[in-house]
Amino acid sequence: MKRTNICNYCFFIVFMMCIPFFAGCGYHLHAAGETVGVEIKSLAIPMMTSTSSVLGFEGDFTEVIREEFISHSDVPLVPRDEAQMVLLGNIRQIETAPLTYGINETQVDNRDTYYEVTDSRRLRIRLDAKLIDRGTGRVMWEERGMEEKARFYVTTDPLTNRYNEKKAIKDIAKRLADRIYLRTVERF
Repeated sequence: MKRTNICNYCFFIVFMMCIPFFAGCGYHLHAAGETVGVEIKSLAIPMMTSTSSVLGFEGDFTEVIREEFISHSDVPLVPRDEAQMVLLGNIRQIETAPLTYGINETQVDNRDTYYEVTDSRRLRIRLDAKLIDRGTGRVMWEERGMEEKARFYVTTDPLTNRYNEKKAIKDIAKRLADRIYLRTVERF
């Protein structure tokens, strides 16, 4: 009698474990870089626009976003007039603010004078992005106010400062590109 109860119990456990396999849950795995939901056959990523007061970085920003799609996706990038979908981006705001300070000492009229200098600055970029079906004009997704921040160091050399700021912009562009890529290609 006990052996029958144990067999029934084991059968019940095995049966319960198999139910999810037979029922199916609707969740499907997709290969990385493969679109989920609407199939994207081709994509255009025109030059990002900017309504911020800082200009001249839009090309670098656009290049980073395009590289994200090229390196992770099978969706071909094509000119805008040939694309099924168009990814538009507008950089709304670029803002820098002092982050850390140092104290410098100098002598003026034989008196010690101390003054603060900026050691690092915080760069903040806000971006609006949307994916549009070129054929219908339908907005597939839109996100306003995507924001990322980065820190860069400030020195007495203006060329080094410009290099550090440009590197911070590229770091921010990379993080925003990753978010845009995930929103576009791996949608659930």
